[in-house]
Amino acid sequence: MNFVRRALMVACAAALGTASLAAHAADPYPNKPVTMVVPFSAGGPTDNVARALAESMRKSLGQQIVVENVGGAGGTVGTNRVAKAQPDGYTVLLMHIGFSTAPSLYRKLAYNPETDFEPIGLVVEVPMTIVARSDFAPANFKDFVAHLKANKDKLNFANAGIGSASHLCGLMFMSSIQTDIQTVPFKGTSDAMTALIGKQVDLMCDQTTNTTEQIRANRIKAYAVTSGARVETLPSIPTTAESGFPNVQVGVWHGVWVPKGTPKPVIDKLVAAVNDGMKDPAFRDRMAKLGATVYPASRATPAALGDHVKKEIARWGPIIKAAGVYAD
Repeated sequence: MNFVRRALMVACAAALGTASLAAHAADPYPNKPVTMVVPFSAGGPTDNVARALAESMRKSLGQQIVVENVGGAGGTVGTNRVAKAQPDGYTVLLMHIGFSTAPSLYRKLAYNPETDFEPIGLVVEVPMTIVARSDFAPANFKDFVAHLKANKDKLNFANAGIGSASHLCGLMFMSSIQTDIQTVPFKGTSDAMTALIGKQVDLMCDQTTNTTEQIRANRIKAYAVTSGARVETLPSIPTTAESGFPNVQVGVWHGVWVPKGTPKPVIDKLVAAVNDGMKDPAFRDRMAKLGATVYPASRATPAALGDHVKKEIARWGPIIKAAGVYAD
């Protein structure tokens, strides 16, 4: 009798456990906090975009979005983490242009940008600024270029590591003025910016989301922006095109991805949340103050981001190959 009673108790417990799991699986997404991986250090330009977007997406999803900084190797460490994560919508990636340059920069890339992810949509595009330490002598861009050419062996160019947006912008700029300057890679943009403010390095090319407030506070000196038109928040800074270098135009786009195999209903909810977040006045105001342009809803789609990545891989491959820059 005791044996029968125990057997019935075990069977009931198993049935209840199965029912509990089924009920949990049926819970609408999301039913717990979502992690947004930023593959760069905290306080940098991509981190600024991520934290503003995460807060606005939270309002739509009804769950907290925890921003986690996983830096290293030009953003590939954090990106690979998302590629290998459970495809359940609870780990998302916010990455920039480096997503499309990594295949050309890294001989042994642990993931495939085109096949290991599900695109969610484009978010913002950010122009770069060519800046120097606050006591740099040249008064304008023409004198700036002449000074670099005359003193190239005495100067250095900081960046956030191989493959970072600051590295790519620096390469394009030096190629355009036909002058090689020693580069100094840091673990992240915030570290490089700290060194520039501290006058430990001379030059840098970085996103307006990281430089605008430093320029306004006169902690660093700006010489040009890399957009086609002047940046509204930095109206006195000329464009590279105005300064005679129309080929030096770098817009650092940012997008959101999830691991390959994430269910379509989950993807649809994330697409809606990203779009809602981009419409949020608080997000738009924050991006405007940092000189970033929020993409229209037509670009904040999986199809638009997927197509954009393919075109950017094709665009940057020859540029990186010509520069002869590779990372293991």
